[in-house]
Amino acid sequence: MISKVYSAIPQGYDGHIVEVEGDANRGLPAFNIVGMVNKTITEARERVRSALVNSGFDFPQRKVTISLAPAELAKDGSHLDLPIALAILVLSEQLLPQNLDGRLFVGELALDGLIRPVRGIINLVEAAKQAGYREIYLPKASLDEAKLITGIKIFGVTNLLELFLHLKGQVQLHPATCCKVVNITQTDSKPPYPCLDDIKGQSFAKRALSIAIAGHHNLLLTGPPGTGKSLLAQAASNLLPPPTPLEQIEIAKVHSLSGTLIQTCTRPFRSPHHTSSPIAIIGGGHPILPGEVSLAHHGILFLDELPEYHRDTLEALRQPLEDGLITISRAKQRARYPANFILIATMNPCPCGYFGDPYHPCTCSLTQIQNYQKRISGPIYDRIDMAVSVNRLTSKELFCPLPNVVENNKTEEKSLSEHNAVKNNITEAVQRQNRRYGHTNFYNASLNSTKVQQYIKLHPAAKTLLHQATEQFGLSTRSYFKIIKVAQTIADLSSETEVKPEHISEALSFRGEKFEH
Repeated sequence: MISKVYSAIPQGYDGHIVEVEGDANRGLPAFNIVGMVNKTITEARERVRSALVNSGFDFPQRKVTISLAPAELAKDGSHLDLPIALAILVLSEQLLPQNLDGRLFVGELALDGLIRPVRGIINLVEAAKQAGYREIYLPKASLDEAKLITGIKIFGVTNLLELFLHLKGQVQLHPATCCKVVNITQTDSKPPYPCLDDIKGQSFAKRALSIAIAGHHNLLLTGPPGTGKSLLAQAASNLLPPPTPLEQIEIAKVHSLSGTLIQTCTRPFRSPHHTSSPIAIIGGGHPILPGEVSLAHHGILFLDELPEYHRDTLEALRQPLEDGLITISRAKQRARYPANFILIATMNPCPCGYFGDPYHPCTCSLTQIQNYQKRISGPIYDRIDMAVSVNRLTSKELFCPLPNVVENNKTEEKSLSEHNAVKNNITEAVQRQNRRYGHTNFYNASLNSTKVQQYIKLHPAAKTLLHQATEQFGLSTRSYFKIIKVAQTIADLSSETEVKPEHISEALSFRGEKFEH
């Protein structure tokens, strides 16, 4: 007798349908699993056997063979525990084949029959829907993630016995109600990031920050230690507009694959340490899992002290910064993950940090300064839209009261006037881009050279100024179009329908540090 149960496993950014076939023949009792499986799936034999027996089912005293098709697909993880157990129940005639028609099953089994959550559940639900399955059964603990996908009945199951009784019609499980916005409990507490009102001065850097967020442009902040570079980068997380429903699903899919839970109503803010390995930043391993560049998808990737990162890591950023995705290839596996993020990076001008600081002498030699700045290659600099110098504040600027702080009976009440004004301006600029491009998650920074000419209107005087700057600074083709896209974002923030010379001039002012490099 042959039994067939359908399941799915993560395969890169997507899910792949797996057919679990079971066969029971005469012979000495044995339990084998074949089909290019790894150790996790091989160990499923003991989990499945114990879960069946401890749930009150009979395990067939025959030679049981489970084949996972397609055989050439590498399979990893505990996603197939539940369908393997159901295949054995069909082989032993405790379930009928028609009990499983049109249904897909995913979940890890505990020894007592409990069904535990697995990674990549959103990807698997989406794959089941695209393959035409009417119902999917998965761990109840994964329902919050799975409910982001609509158009398929999703059942959350606690244990193997409960699922068995439902399939036999003795207990009625109800499908979960799908929703577009889900708050998922975080595994780690989110640090309290500042807002613009908490930062004194630095009006030029704040302006650059608002432009970067509004148009999804990459930003580099340079300056001596203690000038507020990291604080500005962290404040950017509070300027991000909420993600659209489509962006929520894409964010949740990436984080589900990595086994982390986030709030899908907020955009990610990732700040890996400079000692992180290239695999941790880019992605990889076995199986290939997404790295920080993908976990920052539709959010911000903050790299503090950019030159301190491994050179291989920085050079690997070329593809995601240009294409918004990362392709990772290994000998037996290839995966592609989205990586459309805003890069906000900081760096000191030299190893000691005080080169060009009028208040503190630099102790570095010219060779040390050049070698330090050369850690960031020209191609990486060329992919950064704006480079801004964050200068040290004077003592008068430091000790003057914040404009939004009002003292009353020794209490301070803060009104987020500046922060709210900037955030509202960013939201309006994003809405203008949505209307112009007819897409909810397409921004000025996403335009290629063809679409720049199609959508962006340049005033004749703006064209003249841009051509002069190109000749004077020797801009590359990529830099040429990046200036136009930054200028378009400046026009959007000013409610202008045409890019004017003042917009080009301001866009050029945000690339001064790159010209010196």
